Amino acid sequence: MKYQRIKGTVDILPSETGKWIYLEEIIRNVMARFNYKEIRVPMFEATELFARGIGEGTDIVNKEMYTFTDQGSRSITLRPEATASVVRCYIEESLGKKAPLTKVYYIGPMFRQEKPQKGRQRQFHQFGAEALGSADPRIDAEIIAVSVQVLKDCGINQYEVALNSVATPQVRAKHREKLLEFVRPIASQFPEVDREKIDRNPLRLFDSKLELTQQLLQGAPLLEEFYDDEVRRDFDIVKETLTRLGIPYASDPRLVRGLDYYTRTAFEIRSPLLGAQDSLSGGGRYDLLVEELGGDPTPAVGFAAGMERTLIVMEAIGKSDYGEKPLDVFVIGESEAERKQALLLAKQLRDSGKTVDLDYLARSQKAQMKEASRQNARFALFVFADDIPGGRFQLKNLASGDQQTLSVDEIIKSIKFPASSGSPS
Repeated sequence: MKYQRIKGTVDILPSETGKWIYLEEIIRNVMARFNYKEIRVPMFEATELFARGIGEGTDIVNKEMYTFTDQGSRSITLRPEATASVVRCYIEESLGKKAPLTKVYYIGPMFRQEKPQKGRQRQFHQFGAEALGSADPRIDAEIIAVSVQVLKDCGINQYEVALNSVATPQVRAKHREKLLEFVRPIASQFPEVDREKIDRNPLRLFDSKLELTQQLLQGAPLLEEFYDDEVRRDFDIVKETLTRLGIPYASDPRLVRGLDYYTRTAFEIRSPLLGAQDSLSGGGRYDLLVEELGGDPTPAVGFAAGMERTLIVMEAIGKSDYGEKPLDVFVIGESEAERKQALLLAKQLRDSGKTVDLDYLARSQKAQMKEASRQNARFALFVFADDIPGGRFQLKNLASGDQQTLSVDEIIKSIKFPASSGSPS
């Protein structure tokens, strides 16, 4: 039987991993500059955590989660997102008592049973950041700044920050009443997939990607019409702070995001280079989630970004240099004695920090040279039987063609990092 990967999953081949490592290094660098520390939460949790944390009326919980019963008869779910897990950890490990403000980030795979599409698989990868403990709207702006800085460091400049405030439960309750008055008389006209949202959570209609639903919502009352003074003040501070930070944004009163735990600030970063599904990242404030999951009332804000989508945009702008270093040395030997010496030389070079490979297929010298070229090696080190007693071997620069006969110590000193890599030359 020939096995194939499960639909909605992708093999990241060795030829592709350099892109991922490059992006991960940028993420970690940006997070360090903003003083966010990495957190690594489990791949799966109790199903109830995501049901309560994300919202039982959401498509993620109702239709997309990978849920199974384990041998202990517990309902377990592969994480569809990371915020609920981070909050669970924050509560369980009493992180709020160890520091008044907890700033963490994560990188890793998530799982959702949805239709595979460009930039989104059933196993996909996200990075994100969470700041727990501050109600200051300025940290909302910092979270947006972190997300934007990653894009900038990736060379991405074609994006737009869409911004809204989804207010508080009290404000949303007033808005809900008026929104229901608007949509109930035309409820039968909504597509079936959105019709069920009307009684459960009509605000989520604004999150629909269906054109008919958006047409029917033309003229519907918007949340911003119901803001109280406190909500409006906090939203103004976020906008003023973004302006001070030099981050352009566009207000989008229809932006509500796809998760139920958001309060006040909500944002989405979009890029036209992604096509119709144009969201690169998004997030917002979720002041009620920690208490909802059993902790003390704790203000919090965060974001998540799709790594596949970020890489798609990087490729769309022509990004091809991912900082990958070429192989330093390919050691070449044909006879048994030469191969034994080649193995020893490879060890000595590796011990000195060089990247080295050699032949394990008993190929000819000519074939080994082709392999060195295929691997984009910078140097070929030839081992000839006559050279072994004297301990001096021929090192060839494959770019210039220059060739020298050197001792092992001289070889190690001669092989320096390329000047273009940013390392010492």
